[in-house]
Amino acid sequence: MLTVKEPLPADPLPAQTVKLAIEDMTCASCVRRVEKAISAVPGVASARVNLATARADISFDGKVDIAGVAQAVRAAGYGVDEETLEFPVEGMTCASCIARVEKALKAVPGVLDATANLANEHARVRFLRGTVDFDDLAAAVERTGYHALRASTVDAPSDEDRRAAEVAGLRRSLILAALLTAPLFVMEMGSHAVPAFGHYIHETIGMQASRVIQFVLATIVLAGPGARFFRKGVPSLLRGAPDMNALVVIGTAAAWGFSTVATFAPGLLPGGTANVYFEAAAVIVTLILAGRFLEARAKGRTGEAIRHLAGLRATSARVLKDGQPVDVALEAVMPGNIVLVRPGEKIPVDGDVTEGRSFVDESMITGEPMPVERKTGDPVTGGTLNTTGSFSFRATRVGADTVLSQIIRMVVDAQSAKLPIQALVDRVTQWFVPAIIATALVTFGLWYVLGPEPALAHALVAAVAVLIIACPCAMGLATPTSIITGTGRAAELGVLFRQGTALQTLETTDIVAVDKTGTLTLGRPTLTEIVPAEGFERQEVLALVAAAEVRSEHPIALAIHEAAKAEGLELPLADAFEATSGRGISATVAGRRVEIGSIGHMSALGLDTTPFAEVAQRLSGQGASPLYAAIDGRLAALFAVTDPVKPTTREAIAQLKALGIGVAMITGDNRGTANAVAADLGIDQVMAEVLPDGKVAAVKALSQEGSRKVAFVGDGINDAPALAAADTGIAIGTGTDVAIESADIVLMAGDLRGVATGIALSRATMRNIRQNLFWAFGYNVALIPVAAGALYPAFGLLLSPAIAAGAMALSSVFVVSNALRLKRFRPAGAGHGSKEDRT
Repeated sequence: MLTVKEPLPADPLPAQTVKLAIEDMTCASCVRRVEKAISAVPGVASARVNLATARADISFDGKVDIAGVAQAVRAAGYGVDEETLEFPVEGMTCASCIARVEKALKAVPGVLDATANLANEHARVRFLRGTVDFDDLAAAVERTGYHALRASTVDAPSDEDRRAAEVAGLRRSLILAALLTAPLFVMEMGSHAVPAFGHYIHETIGMQASRVIQFVLATIVLAGPGARFFRKGVPSLLRGAPDMNALVVIGTAAAWGFSTVATFAPGLLPGGTANVYFEAAAVIVTLILAGRFLEARAKGRTGEAIRHLAGLRATSARVLKDGQPVDVALEAVMPGNIVLVRPGEKIPVDGDVTEGRSFVDESMITGEPMPVERKTGDPVTGGTLNTTGSFSFRATRVGADTVLSQIIRMVVDAQSAKLPIQALVDRVTQWFVPAIIATALVTFGLWYVLGPEPALAHALVAAVAVLIIACPCAMGLATPTSIITGTGRAAELGVLFRQGTALQTLETTDIVAVDKTGTLTLGRPTLTEIVPAEGFERQEVLALVAAAEVRSEHPIALAIHEAAKAEGLELPLADAFEATSGRGISATVAGRRVEIGSIGHMSALGLDTTPFAEVAQRLSGQGASPLYAAIDGRLAALFAVTDPVKPTTREAIAQLKALGIGVAMITGDNRGTANAVAADLGIDQVMAEVLPDGKVAAVKALSQEGSRKVAFVGDGINDAPALAAADTGIAIGTGTDVAIESADIVLMAGDLRGVATGIALSRATMRNIRQNLFWAFGYNVALIPVAAGALYPAFGLLLSPAIAAGAMALSSVFVVSNALRLKRFRPAGAGHGSKEDRT
């Protein structure tokens, strides 16, 4: 057993220097504070901070704790930015490869975290800006025996091109290996299966000549199509970090080497053991190549969603330059450019219509098949399709800032995530391949000592079978293939997972808490009734209240203002405007003090709303929100505002209940209105009269009721804290940027049915992952003992290395094929089958 000795005090670690970019420094005092903060971190030998370059040169004489340095700098009040870099890594074939690449990247000073993905063959590294560049990361990857590609290089092949080249190369190798293996297999195994055929071979060719022919064919297979395993497996063995390729190398080399000795120097082997296994070596290579070929083709299909989204982009745009339309590359469009769009063309970038009108197919964003009208002042989205008319628009967001680019970025980020469930796989893969090699050695020893004659031949067959049947590839692919396929399918359905980990957290959701305005409802309130108090005229009150509400951006204020405009009322100017969050507003209009707000606001003003109690109760029972107005300190009128429920809301709530999910409504409306809306929609729990800053407390209260997992759905700026506080935050894509940035999931169409779709898809994906992991672990746990000969004492069965190779190849193909079933997922109500998972 190897032991690791602690380093002696006399042999300190060599000093290492790290450069770190520091933000927010403005003077020499800042420099001194930063230097002092960094120097206090354990392991730091010295720190030199340069104000001009905004960098710190940090020397470590102990453990390099760059995260501790960053924390110290931030604690001192200065900024340290993080960056994320993603790039392809060539040569990763199994879970052991993933573990080694991640370990190497995490060891680079300045790296905070690193993940590698076997399904898309990419690595993603999060590091402190200024400490690391791509060359540092590439060098770390190269030292582990893999190759990092610079993703930003213009001439570098795309992922799709690399995948196509890989599949083509595997196809050529497989065909050649199969053509060479077929006669070899017929010569050897045909002789055993059909004795007459064996006699014919011996009489015509001769046993020795037959073995020489088999040697030639097997050697060509191993040196030609099988060379890829040796190119990667041998270096990994020499580095003491064996991978899947190393197992193939040891197994095939053992079978080929033993057979070569039996063919050309049989006297070196014990009597009766000079058998040949050339066909086993060749068949192993051929079957594993077949598995790799099928796996590569299937893995290519997991990324179809990204390729479909990328294919929605236009390739060029028609831009006005000096009054003339000019076709330019998409990359040349700048914010502020006027872009012309003709019928049937894709809209190239995001913008606002400046002239003309048309109907635009926005199904790629909203999922709605019917085109929507777009006229002057309306926004348009890059990647959507103009159908009938022509129009021009001013570009507002281009390049990586467009909605489509952000969607693609979200999907890519989610697909690169490592879920908590992956932790078990990571622990196992650290020792899996070395453990298999150790198991093969023990198997060989036991068979050689205890096995029947010829013991050496039996020992060799069993050891090779153990090496070949083990499949860390399936373990490495089990989680990422399901994540890539599941999040890609979700994007096609308008559900964007901003955080890949939300796939796992959403699955366990017990209750969905929903903001009312703009989420359950259209978010466009309408003034439906005005009940003036005695001594006040309806139009007079409406004009004064509408004038006061002009300064407010609240949807109810807009509804009152629109009602006044519709009646042709002239609105006087208002000043001294004040707003009380969640309660109401006040202003001076034409010399008169106007107050508008909830019953709580009126109570705070010392006004009695009892005269309107019966009317307010009736309106609340109808789902309207009662609002009170006071003029010059007297209660003047009651306003009834109704926000229509979205047409899809009832169906969405029914779908959530069908999934066994509870629904709670959180709203600032009075309890009567809230209860009426909840009763109409079938909502289980109501939390009414909640102020904007009370939504976080409401979410926490829901989660504490039986330790429930809560998903919160909202769309406004005031929903952002609640979105962040919930176990899973779900933002309506038609809402504000702040809400979207605070969420884990974004519903692009603004349709609450997407919540049920997201939960059902999360469950389907997690179930798919567990199926894959069960197969990957169960396969290895069950078949490795069989390969070692566990069935021989009872049944006399010893697994052939060729059969072991076939089983190993099919194991990875099974995992990827199972993940691809998620592409057939259909949301509730979209087809037949169960409401939860149609895969």
